Parts: sequence; C-alpha cells; structure tokens
Amino acid sequence: MTKVHIRDFHGDDLDQLVRLWGHVTGEGATPIYSLAEVVASCQADHAVVAVRGDDIVGAAVGRAAHAQGWVVFFGVRETDAAGEISGALLDALERRMAPLGLGTLSVLVPEGQRVEPFTQNSFVVHRAVRYLERQLPVQRRELDVLKELGGRILPRHLWNAVAGMTTEKTILEERLVTPLAQPELAERFGVVPPRAVMLFGPPGTGKTTFARAVASRLDWPFVEVFPSRLGDSARGMAGALRATFEAIDQLEHAVVFIDEVEEIAAHRGGTPPSPTQGVTNELLKLVAEFRERDGRLLICATNFIRALDAAFLRHGRFDYVLPIGLPDAEARRAIWGRYIPVDVAGDVDVSALVDASDGLTPADIEYAARRASQEALARALASGDTGDAVGTDDYLRALGGTRATVSREVTTEFEEDIVALARL
Repeated sequence: MTKVHIRDFHGDDLDQLVRLWGHVTGEGATPIYSLAEVVASCQADHAVVAVRGDDIVGAAVGRAAHAQGWVVFFGVRETDAAGEISGALLDALERRMAPLGLGTLSVLVPEGQRVEPFTQNSFVVHRAVRYLERQLPVQRRELDVLKELGGRILPRHLWNAVAGMTTEKTILEERLVTPLAQPELAERFGVVPPRAVMLFGPPGTGKTTFARAVASRLDWPFVEVFPSRLGDSARGMAGALRATFEAIDQLEHAVVFIDEVEEIAAHRGGTPPSPTQGVTNELLKLVAEFRERDGRLLICATNFIRALDAAFLRHGRFDYVLPIGLPDAEARRAIWGRYIPVDVAGDVDVSALVDASDGLTPADIEYAARRASQEALARALASGDTGDAVGTDDYLRALGGTRATVSREVTTEFEEDIVALARL
C-alpha cells in the first residue's frame, strides 16, 4: 500500500478537502465550524493534509487568536492507520503554528465525534467546558450598507428596560416579536409574520422607544428614516425615499422606522396637488414592495393619525394599527426611579409622585425630576447646607409647575381614534 505523507495544503486540494469535510460531518457529528470557515482558514491560516498517492485521506486546519491556537477542522478518512495519521497531522499542524508563540492549542469536539485522536496526542479533555455561540445580527458584507443608512445594532436590554405598559408590550410581543423571531411556531398556528405596523398616539408617549425595543428584542438592525431629511437629496424626496429602501433591501434583516410619517403620507388631493403628493404615492408603492420580503419589519409612527391619507391605512398595507398612550402607573414608577438619586430614594414618597404625574408623558416627568433636582441644589448652595437633599416636596412642587404635553382634548381624540382606527 502506498505510504501516507503529510504536507501543506495547496489550493488544488480544495475539492478533496470539501469531500473529506462532508465525509466527517456525514458520520453524525455536528460541525463546530462551517465549511466556509474551514475553507477560509485553509486559505488564510494554517492547514496540513495527509496524502496517499493522489488522494487526501486526512486534514488538520488551525487558526490563531492571540496566544491560543484553535483546530477548526480535523478529519481522517482511513480507519486502518487512523491513529498514526492523526498523530502525524496534529504534530505537523503544531509545528506550522509554533512560530506564532502560542501558549495552547485547543479543539472543540462536537458530540458524536471521537476524542481519542486528540487524547492519544496529549490533548486533555476539560469536561466542565460548555460551548456557547451567538450569531451576529449583521454580517460583514452588510456593515457598509448599514453605515451608509445610519443604522445600528441596538443594545439587547431595551425591551426589558420598558417598564410598565404591560398591555402594549404584550400586544407587541404576541403580534410582532414572536411571529418574526419564531416563524416555524407562527406557521404551525397559521400566523403570518407581520411586515408593517403603524403606531399612533399623542406626542411623547414612547412610540420611538417601542420601535427601538422591538428591534432590540428581535436583535435586528435598526434603520430610522427621517422624512425631514429626504428633501435635502438631489433626487428629490420621492427619489431619496426609493434609494433608501433599495439600500435597505441589501440587508438580510432590518427594522425600519419612520417617525412623524404624516409628513410624507398626508391626505392627497386639492388644487393644485400638495407638494408631498408624489412622495405619498411613492411610499405607498414602497410599502407594497417591502411586504414581499421576509426578515424585515416596517414601523411607522404618527402623532396625528387623522392626517394620514386613507389609502395608507387600508388593510393589506399595515398588519396592525396600534395605539400607544400615556404611561401607566407602573411605567411612571419606573421613570421616577431613573431620576431620583439612590441616596434619597428610600426617603421619597414615590407613590405620591406616581399619582401626581398621572397624565404626563415620560418627557414631562423627566423635566419635572430634573427641575426639582436643580432647584434643590440651588437652595442648598444658597443656604450653605450642601448636606440637604432633594425630597418629595421638591418633586411635587416641580410637578405643579410642569405643563402637560398632552391636553385633555388630545387625550379625548386619542380615545376616539382607538375606537375608529386601531387594528389589533
């Protein structure tokens, strides 16, 4: 029988290495590294092969990360001389990587794959080790597109940071997040994952916060489209809008958010036609095209849902039209918790503040809290007693001087809009 010899990987070996990878993974072991990663390491890192005649019967591929080396693929086709070939391959790979100054050479072995080729060559099994991985939400090829769009990956804690608002969160979780994050589960129940949703409510009620929280919960890139900036483009507003959506189409996943959408989707008509009528027409076309692709969600938000063109809210364009109202008691308590200093939190009657801030937006509460703190600091500086601190009375006085962003008339209109236009 022809003797096996070990040599460096050559580009001409790629076809045989792919077949070897298929042979090894076809034996029931789930690979840790994908074929694409193995091929990339063969070409850019370190790889040796065992050759009998013209046939590759084994391979070892490694890469280095700082002072640690990793075996990203190891496989031997023959069984008669498997032990000898395994030892020779691992020795050769170690010699190739030794000049890198590695402290350790490690390997992750999938369940179902034998560890004897490694233990027989002085590798030690660490049984307490558990392998975890995370798929990154944006691939390398998408980074430039995302940067061009001004999009970003949001922190993954934003969903949990939205305290209170239980009804709204439950609706968003059931209607949006779950069908998109678990499409197989949705299909089993006959639920079609949403493509577009409209959020409406008084200004300052947190529509943008909810849109960002949904993107965070899905772990999808968040791209915000600003209607006010579209007019700066040489293409005109309609052309800029289409160019933006064409760029978004290059992303595998995306939550696209348009705030104050009434600026580009207001009622059409009149003589002469309004300047934004062409933009509204273009947006209606883009929404229809957007709905044809999986893995993306369009969220539009408006403070003035009555101003939107009737065609914009017809069935088939937006799956849901969801109201976002003023923060409930639990949400107001959480908002106050962000602004009351930790040192005095135990002495402040938060329940009184929660009751007194009913009807205020999160921004209103923030204003009152900051005003109370500033006035308490000014008082302490004037008296020379900096040991004094902000208290319940300071907050209540600040609330008394805070004008609510949302008037009773607006609240009444919002409640009417829920009955007439909401689609849950």
